[in-house]
Amino acid sequence: MALVLRVVMQFVGLLLSLLGWVLAIITTYLPHWKNLNLDLNEMENWTMGLWQACVIQEEVGTQCKDFDSFLALPAELRVSRILMFLSNGLGFLGLLVSGFGLDCLRLGERQRELKKRLLALGGVLLWTAGIAALVPVSWVAHMTVREFWDETIPEIVPRWEFGEALFIGWFAGFALLLGGCLLSWAACSTHAPLASGHCAAAETQTQCPYLENETADPKV
Repeated sequence: MALVLRVVMQFVGLLLSLLGWVLAIITTYLPHWKNLNLDLNEMENWTMGLWQACVIQEEVGTQCKDFDSFLALPAELRVSRILMFLSNGLGFLGLLVSGFGLDCLRLGERQRELKKRLLALGGVLLWTAGIAALVPVSWVAHMTVREFWDETIPEIVPRWEFGEALFIGWFAGFALLLGGCLLSWAACSTHAPLASGHCAAAETQTQCPYLENETADPKV
């Protein structure tokens, strides 16, 4: 029962981590971190991401323009680029390393201690990737709320609001966190018993001498 539970935890953790990693990549390049709706022109909406700003018009469609300079960006967008790249890289390494530590993988099944360490390391990498994804998303959300309620800005000036990418990024970060925790928990649990064939062979080798001597109890 413990073996089945551990294998299920590993699969669930790996699937959650894979989902979170894919969503984190989508969040990195999605130009919808912040949205701006103009009251004076309801047919025109603005969106902003880490790489470009877009304007959406009903007649023309969507037109995007990449940011010209990295240094000219606000601090939260500059740091968010770096942290999202870090999250994507750590997520990939975590999935790769933890994949080699799964119990169901026949490769290296005799090196159980090594597989346990790989699974734990993969869980830590995925957990770190989740933190690296949550920090920039939460920082941009915090700055958006602060600017929205800033009393020094005239009320006539349009305010940026949360974009869809922020919610996707939050989900991605928590999925990576939960997946990494499940994999680390599975690695820290007790070792799986030997395979049934190995157990049967070991039991036969132990009891054969007593069977040859026609002795039912080894202690006799």
